[in-house]
Amino acid sequence: IGILFFVFLFPKIFRFFLPFIIGWIISAIANPLVKFLEQRIKILRKHSSALIIIFVIALVILVIYGIIAFLITQAQALIDDFPNIAKLVTDRFNQVVESLSDVFGISAVEAQKKFENFFLNIRDEYTSLFDTEKIPEFTISFAKNVVDYILMTLIVFMSAYFFIKDRNVIVEKVKKVTPKSVLYNYNIIVQYFKQAVGGYFKAQFKIMLVLIIIMFVGFRFIGIKYSFLIAVLTGILDVLPVFGTGAVLWPWALVEFILGNYFEAIILMVIYLVCQLVKNILQPKLVGDSVGLNPLTTLLFMYIGYRFGGIVGLIIAIPFGLIIVNLVRAGMFDNIKRGFKILVNDINKYRKF
Repeated sequence: IGILFFVFLFPKIFRFFLPFIIGWIISAIANPLVKFLEQRIKILRKHSSALIIIFVIALVILVIYGIIAFLITQAQALIDDFPNIAKLVTDRFNQVVESLSDVFGISAVEAQKKFENFFLNIRDEYTSLFDTEKIPEFTISFAKNVVDYILMTLIVFMSAYFFIKDRNVIVEKVKKVTPKSVLYNYNIIVQYFKQAVGGYFKAQFKIMLVLIIIMFVGFRFIGIKYSFLIAVLTGILDVLPVFGTGAVLWPWALVEFILGNYFEAIILMVIYLVCQLVKNILQPKLVGDSVGLNPLTTLLFMYIGYRFGGIVGLIIAIPFGLIIVNLVRAGMFDNIKRGFKILVNDINKYRKF
């Protein structure tokens, strides 16, 4: 019954109460600051909560605006520089094909045509994202739903305010009406969820930032354009369990070596080795034993996550698997296992008759 509830009913309930869930998340983020103002500066919670919510909202809007502005600037620069990039990539590809044609018997003309068609398809695909004909359609759709957006936003902010203002009262009332067994299981789930998020995502994020800085400095040293953007994308790729910085740096260094750019190839390999060294030093200290999954179990969760959620599922598979494994170790599913054993035993007895 519990499995059916989480599979079929939980997603619908989650979407229905999403504004209140977002408001609760905002209140959880803002509550430590409210406590600080309440204890140190002696500001009443009902006053400080409003100030902190406004601060958190302003901070979120500022971060989103900065990210969007940066992405738009980088995208516009890439679009403006697209002819030069296309010519540079085509010239380098032709050099690689010419270098390998004698060794592997590759037809340079045929390979060039296939590459140009592939490159044109990519250009058309990304150009369609900026199709101006779709803007009026998007504007009309947005205008139709603007009232809903405003209403949902107000509910989010108001619920966040009341969650913070009456947090202590809400917590005490929930504890009074909730059975002790449910509270015990809830505390275990929260504990292992914090361990998974704090031990895996937080550690991976710190490692990713360090690797991005290393790659950015290395790329700037050899004069690569859009070095920061490439470093960020490669750093994000490194978070994926299957991939890593080598998925970008190894082929890149190989191409530079084939083209005779030995200095660039060596620097790229040095960047890769430094990234691996730093990652191997930091990962045990930051992650420690928080993952606690053997390789086969990790691979199984990664496969299941990819099959159900694609790349996003692949990313969240390990922390999700960590939560499940730790809940099993804590005995959260002992009743289910006992019930399953009783069911199997009854079936076997029935078969004997």
